Amino acid sequence: MILDCDLLIGRDIASGARVDGAALAASLAGLGIGGGLVTSLRALLFDAPSGNDEAREVAALHGWWAAAGVDLRDPLTALAEVSRASALGVRAVRIAPDRQGVPATAPGLRAVARAAASAGLVLLAEGDVRVVGPALAGLGAVVVFVDAHFYHLGDFVLLARDEPGFHTSTRLLGDVDGWEVVVSSVGAERLVFGSRPGWFEAAAVVDRLAAAGLTESERALVVGGNLRRLLGVTA
Repeated sequence: MILDCDLLIGRDIASGARVDGAALAASLAGLGIGGGLVTSLRALLFDAPSGNDEAREVAALHGWWAAAGVDLRDPLTALAEVSRASALGVRAVRIAPDRQGVPATAPGLRAVARAAASAGLVLLAEGDVRVVGPALAGLGAVVVFVDAHFYHLGDFVLLARDEPGFHTSTRLLGDVDGWEVVVSSVGAERLVFGSRPGWFEAAAVVDRLAAAGLTESERALVVGGNLRRLLGVTA
């Protein structure tokens, strides 16, 4: 069963598109994806507390896991949401500096990442890995870069060699050998399946999985083993 680290529900204010929990669940079923980590766009763009409550409700309904979204434009509330997420048993936090217009140099970004690392939470990081990656280095954080692009793969590898907690999603590594470069350079343990269904051509990522030059054991890690390990869950 495929698990996806990059599930989003809610309304995108830029495009006006909306995907609710039921629509996302239907999309996953059509792709052969069994679940994963879901974040609310409301948490990232409007109101973090109510958005994170929404994500937990949807996750509980469908048997997924919730990732708390934080708004780095309001770093004090963001820190409070990291603490609340940890207390509620949420295992991941998503940051979206580009989406929120927050520079990677903002003190709040490192403060949130440090708090997540201290609480043992996985950090899902949107944005250019060449910019966000260095900002998250040296904190001991466990990070999945959900927007890491094939064109920037060399920079991810260099970062990951120094940062054992750095991982990349598969979503934008669609070139002929992108997945294989990650596996050969830093190990299959660093590649986490992500396709952002409902917002991206997720079927292409699923198709890339079928064509990837991975061993059976490497594939098992990518499609679910790595995400389970990062979240500390067995089922």
